Amino acid sequence: MKRLPIGKQSFVAIRTWEPTVYIDKTKYVHDLINSGKDTPYFLSRPRRFGKSLFCDTIKCLFEGKKELFEGLFIHDKWDWEVKYPVISIVFGDGFYDDREYLKRSLQNILRTHAEKFGVSLEAENIADRFRELIVKVSEKAGRKVVVLVDEYDKPILDKLESPETSLGIRDELKGFYSVIKGADEYLKFVLLTGVTKFSKVSLFSGLNSLEDLTLDKRYNAICGYTLPEILDNFWPEGYLDGVDLEKMKAYYNGYSFGNVTETVYNPFGLLNFFSKKEYGNYWFSSATPSFLMKLMNRRGEDFRLTDLENLEVGSEILDSFDVDRISLRTLLFQTGYLTIKGIQAFGTKTAYTLGIPNEEVRSSLHEYLIRDYLLFDDSDFKLDKLKRLHRSLSSGDVASYVEIVKEIFAGIPYSNYTNNDISAYEGFYGSVLYAFMAYTGIGFVAEDFTNKGRIDFTLTYGKYVYIVELKVEASGKKALDQIRDRKYAEKYAGAGKEVFLIGLNFDAAARNVGDWEVGKA
Repeated sequence: MKRLPIGKQSFVAIRTWEPTVYIDKTKYVHDLINSGKDTPYFLSRPRRFGKSLFCDTIKCLFEGKKELFEGLFIHDKWDWEVKYPVISIVFGDGFYDDREYLKRSLQNILRTHAEKFGVSLEAENIADRFRELIVKVSEKAGRKVVVLVDEYDKPILDKLESPETSLGIRDELKGFYSVIKGADEYLKFVLLTGVTKFSKVSLFSGLNSLEDLTLDKRYNAICGYTLPEILDNFWPEGYLDGVDLEKMKAYYNGYSFGNVTETVYNPFGLLNFFSKKEYGNYWFSSATPSFLMKLMNRRGEDFRLTDLENLEVGSEILDSFDVDRISLRTLLFQTGYLTIKGIQAFGTKTAYTLGIPNEEVRSSLHEYLIRDYLLFDDSDFKLDKLKRLHRSLSSGDVASYVEIVKEIFAGIPYSNYTNNDISAYEGFYGSVLYAFMAYTGIGFVAEDFTNKGRIDFTLTYGKYVYIVELKVEASGKKALDQIRDRKYAEKYAGAGKEVFLIGLNFDAAARNVGDWEVGKA
């Protein structure tokens, strides 16, 4: 049985050490190099999706390491007699505290490459030294240079919570990357990869010809695994023995990057599942940056977790962002917590429907909000709420249900409300209840559409249906009045169940249920 390439970023290691499963992506490399385009390429994919291994594969190809490509698509389609010098810049290691640390790191990277190729650098400015390195290496080798930049955005993302620092880092990188445009005559191939896509104006102003592969449907599966790739490579090794393919698909598949008919699996989560033989949230726990989780607790914006299940956006939302203009939806897409579920063209414009890709991400987000946002660390505390919730819903005890809701909000620490006004937004209360209900495993429908409007929550339990509407008192209309005015209960008139109408009116000052009403259909 071949080994699993868990966390492996070295093409050499995978192809030369103990026999290891390798998903052949060299057709994509061949297509890029032979596309006839002489422009730098850019590729954005979530963390732990195989970008670093892809870059290393390209590095080994241009360096002419023929023996590593035996049996792969590109092996008999490449001129192995021609070798190119490769400048490989990897930002994946280390934590970039500030601009000065980045400058020292860049100096070390340039010094290391200069020593490797036997050239001396005389310029003092970092950008000038980078250009000098490219020119001198090309002239010494008598060939054009390949430049690969992996995790180009990590220095910025490391300090995204500190805008002033991250802007300084961004400006330093902007000058560094601008060298690529001016050194065009010395460059054979250029690829930059990262998690996010910063606007060309802010970071790539000198690279107007940058070709973005991120949403190019031809390269949808350039990273990640398709089901045919999984069956061809892992089935013969026995890793799929006894595996429920539909459950595996629900948990780790679902990603789309421009081609909704060809979804891909998260490789890190899937490989860990094959290794441990049990379902777990492996990718989320290893790849989730702290800045993103803090942004989930949006300040001053009426944002609902339920928005993530069926979010319609324009192409400008997916395209890019900047340090001083951060869109939560853009970041959630680019970092892998949302993916494309549908694409529709309207003339020259394109609309995208986004959603949570799979069960690993969905359950992880809910667990995070319960554990870290609501601070429900105590398992006994959670178990108590779960037992009481089941008892109240199974017996039609609405008063007990409301009491549990009050306890949930009472348990949110005061620090979560400081320097923000989230308690004034209905979306905040809905998101908290959504996360808790999702955690409990009790069947419910959030944003339950009827012909008259949209119910906040519908809970069906045993012989009862609970229609729940939320309102913040400052908004005016009482929650129960809306349920009745819009005749929400009509949708469940023929269900053969007793229907409760529950209106929860939240007090923004108290940050909890101020009053509540109950009625019957």
